[in-house]
Amino acid sequence: MARTRMTAPQRREQLMGVGRQAFAERGFDGISMEEIAARAGVSKPVVYEHFGSKVGLYQEVVRLEMTRLEEAITSSIQSGRWRERIERGVLALLTYVEDETDGFVILAHGQLPGEGRTYSTILNRVTAQVSYLLGEAFKHRGLDSAMAGLYGQALVGTVSNSALWWLDERKPDKHTVAAHISNLCWNGLRGMEAQPRVYGDKEA
Repeated sequence: MARTRMTAPQRREQLMGVGRQAFAERGFDGISMEEIAARAGVSKPVVYEHFGSKVGLYQEVVRLEMTRLEEAITSSIQSGRWRERIERGVLALLTYVEDETDGFVILAHGQLPGEGRTYSTILNRVTAQVSYLLGEAFKHRGLDSAMAGLYGQALVGTVSNSALWWLDERKPDKHTVAAHISNLCWNGLRGMEAQPRVYGDKEA
């Protein structure tokens, strides 16, 4: 049976899907262009025609996954009550881990050649948005908005590290995980003191 000829956009999408799976399984250095071409059922020049190099293919895969994850998280935390925002943000991240596991593995454990770690890049952007939102909330509650960046780092760090743990564990289910993380984060924020101190410090 003759194979259906793909259009250029279809072939590009197929190659990115094949590359995504290959990079997740073996990492950037562990897979060759020959192997990617073989998995896609094309010759190596076809892959080069679309992406120029293995770096080019990897960069396209990473940028697509970064966009997907960042948009999923940021859109989930833009409105609503704070507990709802936390829950939606956690669920958005865990849903991405669940549905787009290969993409998350690449983002969490890989990096663009010559650049920093991709997961950290996304987290820095999300942290900036969370810190801004926290700063506005702190002003309304009479808390020190200058500390919003610190709390943003703590909040995003808790969620992101839990997602890395859940990538391997997958138990309990994502809704249970989201409920417990939200419980910790929300009740911590709700009970914040205006002038916190280290209670074990005898000099305090």
